[in-house]
This record gives sequence, C-alpha cells and structure tokens, in this order.
Amino acid sequence: MIRHIAGRLVQSVVVLGLMSFVIYGLIGLMPGDPIDLMISADPHMTSEDAARLRRLYGLDRPLVERYGNWLAAALSGDFGYSRLHAVPVPAVLLPALANTATLMGAAFLLSLAIGLPAGIAAAVRRHSAADYTINLLAFAGISVPPFWMALVLIIVFAVFLGVLPAGGVPTGADEGFWQGARFAVLPVAALTIASVGGHTRYMRAAMIETLRQDYIRTARAKGLSRARVVLGHALRNALIPVVTIIALDFGYLFSGALVTETIFSYPGMGKLIFDAMKGNDFNLALVALLFATALTLIANLVADLAYLGLDPRISFGEAEP
Repeated sequence: MIRHIAGRLVQSVVVLGLMSFVIYGLIGLMPGDPIDLMISADPHMTSEDAARLRRLYGLDRPLVERYGNWLAAALSGDFGYSRLHAVPVPAVLLPALANTATLMGAAFLLSLAIGLPAGIAAAVRRHSAADYTINLLAFAGISVPPFWMALVLIIVFAVFLGVLPAGGVPTGADEGFWQGARFAVLPVAALTIASVGGHTRYMRAAMIETLRQDYIRTARAKGLSRARVVLGHALRNALIPVVTIIALDFGYLFSGALVTETIFSYPGMGKLIFDAMKGNDFNLALVALLFATALTLIANLVADLAYLGLDPRISFGEAEP
C-alpha cells in the first residue's frame, strides 16, 4: 500500500513536470509577449528600447533556457508577478480559488446528492415510469448548453421575477453569508443542472450492472429486503466506477467553469485563466493551469484509496505468480 502511494506520487511529480513544460512551451509559442503590449501602449518606445527590455526580462533567450529559469524560481517558491494585477501570482490566485471552491463545491455536492440517489432509484425500478422520467430529465440536463441555461435562469429569476441578482459578488455593505448565498444561487443552479445528468446516468449504469451479479441473486434468494440488497450489497460495488468519474470531476471543480463564470461575472478560476491568457499574463495562466493539473492528480490518488474502502478485495500489491 505504501509502495503504491509512493509510486503514484512519483508518477504525479513526473506528470506535473511534463505538463509544466508543455504549458510553458505552448504559452511561449503564442504570438506576442508583454514587451509587444508595452510597445502598443507607448508609441514613443523605439525598437532599441524593446530589444533592451527583452534582454532584461530574458525573452530573447531560447525557450528551454527560459523554462529552466522559471522552474528553478518556482521550486524555490517564487512564482513571479502577475502582469495584469502587478502583485505576486499567489495573491491573485488564492481569492479566485476560494471563490471557485465556494461556487463549484456547492454545485458539485448538490449534483452528487441529487444524481446518485436518482441513478439508484432508476436502476432499481428499471423500465418503470420513474426510470423513464429520470432518464428523460438526465438527458435534458446533459443536452442543454450551460450558457443557454445560465441565460434562462437570469431572465426568469433576475429579470422577470426580480428575486435574485443576475451576477457578480456582494461588495461593501452587501457582504455577508446570506447575501453571498443569494448571489451564488443562479450560478450554482446552472452548474448543478449541467452536471447532475451525467452523475445520474453513470450511477444508473453501474447499479444495473451490479444488480445482475450472482451474489445479488444469492442475497435476494436468502429473503433479504430490497433496501438491504441495494444499500448493503450492491451500492458499494456500484460506486467503484463512479468514484473514478467523481475524481476526474474534482480537477474540473477547481479549474473553474469559464462560460458560467463569464455570464454571471463571477471572479473564479475559469475567468481568471481566460483573462490571463487574453492579457498575456503568462505567469498567472501557467500557475493556475498547473494548480488544476495537480488537483486532478491528487483526486485520482484519493480515488485509488477510496477503492480500498469500497471493496477490501482490491489490492495494489504485486500479483502472485
């Protein structure tokens, strides 16, 4: 077990290092750089001034050398400054991360709280009216574009009814838990509707497959109640493939939802990464993307450990010959 965790940690570090090089390379190959933006903002800057600034900031050096300098600084805890905000990158990243964790964490938990029980209910009552209804709603949630659902929610609840704010976050005298909750209702609803259908379908498919197993037939033959068969015997095994999907969703959770955050003017990670890429804020975009990658790797490691809790028969040791 410890050997497996150590191996996965080493693999994660290698993947994170490769991803840092790939992301840095892709960003470095983008047209334009901060010096080009300075030239466009200052018509009096000469080509000699631009060349001197590129030498000063190391932008005239080969890409691999620049990446090595950035990596050495990052390993020492220096992630550079944000060009757009003129402050260290962590000072910009942490508030956006907290906003995204609040928004998408609530949507993630609501999606699981609705989708998993709905999937179980549909599988247990397969081919019934309840199953068809749940499937219809799940397909509708998957098929509806998130931006369209966000606009509909704004039109209905903010424009016509006027009971909820159309977007943004509370500021000044409006700050507080309940005010923050009011501003988060519509974006959380939009994200929940977009993801609950997928969780429902995955849970339904996994539960149907589990209910076909021989040990489930044996449990039923012993006279156990339906609730005990489903919750006591089938659920834990059915959750094993679903945990993998949840782990992948966890990485998406902290990378933010660009479309939803943009429509609702919510200052989260998705909008932050988009603004950083658009404004050539390379340090901020690079660190934010790497952070999302690291969280995805950690979530997959946690999913491996969750497998052991769901099924003690699973072993990560070497197979015996």
